[in-house]
Amino acid sequence: MPVPWFLLSLALGRSPVVLSLERLVGPQDATHCSPGLSCRLWDSDILCLPGDIVPAPGPVLAPTHLQTELVLRCQKETDCDLCLRVAVHLAVHGHWEEPEDEEKFGGAADSGVEEPRNASLQAQVVLSFQAYPTARCVLLEVQVPAALVQFGQSVGSVVYDCFEAALGSEVRIWSYTQPRYEKELNHTQQLPALPWLNVSADGDNVHLVLNVSEEQHFGLSLYWNQVQGPPKPRWHKNLTGPQIITLNHTDLVPCLCIQVWPLEPDSVRTNICPFREDPRAHQNLWQAARLQLLTLQSWLLDAPCSLPAEAALCWRAPGGDPCQPLVPPLSWENVTVDKVLEFPLLKGHPNLCVQQVNSSEKLQLQECLWADSLGPLKDDVLLLETRGPQDNRSLCALEPSGCTSLPSKASTLWDDDLGALWACPMDKYIHKRWALVWLACLLFAAALSLILLLKKDHAKGWLRLLKQDVRSGAAARGRAALLLYSADDSGFERLVGALASALCQLPLRVAVDLWSRRELSAQGPVAWFHAQRRQTLQEGGVVVLLFSPGAVALCSEWLQDGVSGPGAHGPHDAFRASLSCVLPDFLQGRAPGSYVGACFDRLLHPDAVPALFRTVPVFTLPSQLPDFLGALQQPRAPRSGRLQERAEQVSRALQPALDSYFHPPGTPAPGRGVGPGAGPGAGDGT
Repeated sequence: MPVPWFLLSLALGRSPVVLSLERLVGPQDATHCSPGLSCRLWDSDILCLPGDIVPAPGPVLAPTHLQTELVLRCQKETDCDLCLRVAVHLAVHGHWEEPEDEEKFGGAADSGVEEPRNASLQAQVVLSFQAYPTARCVLLEVQVPAALVQFGQSVGSVVYDCFEAALGSEVRIWSYTQPRYEKELNHTQQLPALPWLNVSADGDNVHLVLNVSEEQHFGLSLYWNQVQGPPKPRWHKNLTGPQIITLNHTDLVPCLCIQVWPLEPDSVRTNICPFREDPRAHQNLWQAARLQLLTLQSWLLDAPCSLPAEAALCWRAPGGDPCQPLVPPLSWENVTVDKVLEFPLLKGHPNLCVQQVNSSEKLQLQECLWADSLGPLKDDVLLLETRGPQDNRSLCALEPSGCTSLPSKASTLWDDDLGALWACPMDKYIHKRWALVWLACLLFAAALSLILLLKKDHAKGWLRLLKQDVRSGAAARGRAALLLYSADDSGFERLVGALASALCQLPLRVAVDLWSRRELSAQGPVAWFHAQRRQTLQEGGVVVLLFSPGAVALCSEWLQDGVSGPGAHGPHDAFRASLSCVLPDFLQGRAPGSYVGACFDRLLHPDAVPALFRTVPVFTLPSQLPDFLGALQQPRAPRSGRLQERAEQVSRALQPALDSYFHPPGTPAPGRGVGPGAGPGAGDGT
């Protein structure tokens, strides 16, 4: 609807200013361009779809600058609409090159020509306008003669008349070519507002004053203007005559905008956003912001407006101490409102919090997201494990004064290639700290004794003997082996214990949860396995996966669902807990050379083992004992001639447990051969 002349005069200033604006007659849009160029406007609007940036097939016309100007589009002498004229300045970018694929670049761009280096250039230039609540896109076709084509030089401009916008509105303009060869240009134009819509403050309240005639019917709407996505309506009402709308100061946020329009057909809507720079509005925005925990690892920031901020995890201890940021090892993450963010957590902890700072590095928001589901803050201390450039690891306890060195492990919270975070009960931590003090005293006493001992000549011979003894003892210790299995039943556990005991008779250092029940109960299966696996692999050892029907079932559950479902396994089943760390080693190709598999003859065929775990050797026992023992040797160790003898030794130690498991007391036990020639079904008459 055309705006009355006196309203335009009030909005734009004194009459001379209004009269100085160029007047356009007629409702049709139009275009014109610089001398020498030819241009035309498409008859209808197009869809606003910029598309992706594509390589230019040669020289192309590209927008380089946007210039705007206010004009009047008048239906009558005194009834005019405020209109925005846009001039797009163009230049030649790129170089002459033969297209690699004519069909790819074809005539879509209209910027290539039949005879390169001596032809005109064409371009389709898109102008996109957005002014709440309307948006439109127009297409301008431009042609530049060959005489004006100069690389890197401006060729002129094309002018579009014009985009109608309401008084007080904010118009956003984008320009790009179709297809798009470069990033689009953008420009924002704020149109003057009408003086009959004012904002005033009265203590804690804000007044919206609308000075209109008593007979005027109009609509009033409050909304949150969003940088991305459509506006969010907050309040709407139809009113009559002059009005004073009172808002509480707590309702003010930077993106709160006001829209007013006469209740008439095709009326022009006026928009203003008066609180963008209001300090109270920015303070209210942070007070209204909330952090929401979606899953164990994901969360998002919910706020009325966009927030330029960063967030990171921090550790909050009981007692009112400040929350200590975990940066490093973690890093600050840029935050976008209503966008899901993730932190690499294995499990939550009530003392873990998310803190958020604005662009001036001032703390604005802090919430312990996991406290609602996991309870109040715990009297725990956070242990930080880091990995150095030489793969050396160190552990320290996070305290207000810094990080105190402490060789310990507990329930892990986060893990990646840089290190890990562990949560440890405070009583254990204090015990460890006193243990460090005692250890330092003992080391000092030992060093003092050694100094006194070295003063005696006969001690030198004793030191040489001691050195030789240590070397021989280290060689006799053999390779470390961590044995993992699924506790299917008590009989199978006895069979595993017999195998572990037999392997201990060889130069192997075997670790199995059967012999570490106390530590397993104190630390938990996950922490115990993490510590054992890390120590074994750091020492160049090997992890043995002993497969059984129960183990295969657990592996299948993990591979299908990513989590082990409930089962009838006991609390000490480390195999279930170990899958969380074993699977990444296999998925990322780190398993060969560090893992081997095994299963017992007549209990499980090797083909039943999931294919992922068959990327390492899988041996059947006892039929493939020599090969199994060879795989347990050091990678570069020479093949021992006593391997067959050791295999027979392990086979003899294992045979009673095999007979007891496969032939319980009271049932006849057929003879079964053991050794390299035996296999599934050996000795059963088949």
